Amino acid sequence: MDETPKEPGAPDLRFIKALVTVLTIVMIGGVLTVAAALVIRLRAPSMPLPAEISLPGGARATALTQGEEWYAVVTDADEILIFDRLTGEIRQRVAIETAP
Repeated sequence: MDETPKEPGAPDLRFIKALVTVLTIVMIGGVLTVAAALVIRLRAPSMPLPAEISLPGGARATALTQGEEWYAVVTDADEILIFDRLTGEIRQRVAIETAP
């Protein structure tokens, strides 16, 4: 009789080994997908800002953010000025209120 001793729980170990292999492949695919998405997103061209932005009343800019059709400047006078990207005119003014 040629019987080799079987490890206890051998079918369970094969199943766990297969699960670990599948998980590894899925994780590698996920990391590659996230990396590719970051590269694509960061390489996308953004609209250039104007060379000069004139702020009313001698205000100084403390922060800047932009959207596709606008850009916003936060001033040292606690005000947000939203400009139209094409015309450069102020679309909206938002006063920043300080918390009590």
